[in-house]
Amino acid sequence: MLVLHLTEDTAGFSHFADLAVPLDADAFAPPAPAMPISATEDATGLLYLILPAGWGGAQHPSPRRQVAFCLSGRLRVEAGDGEVREFGAGAIWRMEDVAGAGHTTTVLGDDDVRLAIVQLPPQPGDPTEEEAK
Repeated sequence: MLVLHLTEDTAGFSHFADLAVPLDADAFAPPAPAMPISATEDATGLLYLILPAGWGGAQHPSPRRQVAFCLSGRLRVEAGDGEVREFGAGAIWRMEDVAGAGHTTTVLGDDDVRLAIVQLPPQPGDPTEEEAK
């Protein structure tokens, strides 16, 4: 399964890439038949948020490593290197641009964007919550 990955280089510029998540056939919910499934990854939190229609933020790093699931609406994200991607309902992207200049997010159209975000454990070298403020 491919997931969009927003990461950063050593100079602090964010970049998009496709991240291949390996799947293997396994029994997830016996007695249901086996299905393609990834390994379990630790998470530290789950939150939901709404970006109101017309919302646009200044360039910012991701507040922490996280995976976003777009539930409704459309948004535009510009990485620090200038590449632009647009997302809609069903899009999944992993944000790991936590230490550099970050990215810019803008809501497209007249509908709010509804997101579910799974927060991931910090990695060595990540800014602390106090440093990120």
